[in-house]
Amino acid sequence: MTLCILAGGKALALAVGTFTLSWTHSVQHTTWWERWEVTGAGLRPVEARVTSAGAGMEAPPDAILEPDGWHYFPKLPLQREVFLAASGATLGGWTLCAEGTCREIGTTEGAPIRLWVAPGCDG
Repeated sequence: MTLCILAGGKALALAVGTFTLSWTHSVQHTTWWERWEVTGAGLRPVEARVTSAGAGMEAPPDAILEPDGWHYFPKLPLQREVFLAASGATLGGWTLCAEGTCREIGTTEGAPIRLWVAPGCDG
């Protein structure tokens, strides 16, 4: 399937099976990281990591502390679409990585980013 990204009025189509999202928390200035799976029915969060806790960034009770942060497996259902937004309070937006290539998206405050799965990214 194709991961579709609409950011800054531009659409991008990526034929990938997985991707990661990472960003810096606006208050704690620590990194949050998630790995997502692209399926025919939508997007599934499969793994997450936060480097430290605080200011609404608490890891769930079953998270495991490793040298690079708290690791856990999100208990969220399959998502038909995901919306991201930048607060403007951080130094950057979101970093989306897939198949060895990373791109920064969502650097403009208040400009939402839409992620979804579709054969031709029309929708």
